[in-house]
Amino acid sequence: MNLNEEYTLKKLMPAHSNIRSLSTFFYAFSDDTRLKIIILLTLKPLCVGDISQILNQNQTTISHQLKILKSLNIVSADRSGKNIIYYIKNSNIEQVLDATVDCL
Repeated sequence: MNLNEEYTLKKLMPAHSNIRSLSTFFYAFSDDTRLKIIILLTLKPLCVGDISQILNQNQTTISHQLKILKSLNIVSADRSGKNIIYYIKNSNIEQVLDATVDCL
């Protein structure tokens, strides 16, 4: 590789802060339970109890993973009576999942 190519490639690399953001974003998909929750929420907004029942996992585990997903700005929630309904915050998440499945 010549110096010109190296310079061009270095210029095309995203900034370190963008790399960190990407790494953090993909961290959300690195846990099986979180990934299952993300997939479910792309299909329909759900409460913890519903997610827990569908995934056959305890509510504490689901709540913990939802807290992580909220902190990563993947999931948001609204109160509906006594229930808190979780949903995907960014509609592009489904496109990311589809593109990833296409790569498999």
